[in-house]
Amino acid sequence: MSNSRTRKMTFISLLSAISFVLSYSMFQFPLVPAAQWLKVDFTILPILIGLFMFGLSSAFAILIVRTLLWLVLNNQGINTWIGLPMNFVAVSVFMLVIWFFLRQKFTIKSFILASILGTVALALAMLILNYVYAIPLYSKFAGFDIKSMFPGGISAYLLVVIIFNLLEGAIYALAFAALYWALRGSKAIKFLNS
Repeated sequence: MSNSRTRKMTFISLLSAISFVLSYSMFQFPLVPAAQWLKVDFTILPILIGLFMFGLSSAFAILIVRTLLWLVLNNQGINTWIGLPMNFVAVSVFMLVIWFFLRQKFTIKSFILASILGTVALALAMLILNYVYAIPLYSKFAGFDIKSMFPGGISAYLLVVIIFNLLEGAIYALAFAALYWALRGSKAIKFLNS
């Protein structure tokens, strides 16, 4: 195995481990008071770092390893079984949009556009998944009764989901921007389009 391949595998393993550690609840926080269970996690940041260090396939490798570790070592029952696939989709959607717009050249203008579109795509994907997947499953297996929790029922809850995901996408974008520009100056880390 070549030195560069070994280095790449080492970085991917390290980023996967960091992403997994960030899955613990001590590193998560709610954004919307009406839905305390909707929490922002920063597991996406090491994945985005891997995306711009090694490309899309490596970022998905980090995401898959992180997801498997989360499932095996940080499993919280029904919440994990239903929520983790949604988290996988959310991270994938945001990451793919960011990669599509920034893979050639990382500029402030392209980053702002990618962040806005990534956030909108994330919010739309989560809106659809909540409606067709999460709400029915949580209702059936976790006794999640939206009508008793939200006076406006499903419509009110879906509005909360949209607000949460728009805020979450903005936080992801700002956090990654700060991390990206901080790490670009590091001699130890080389980004693909630097």
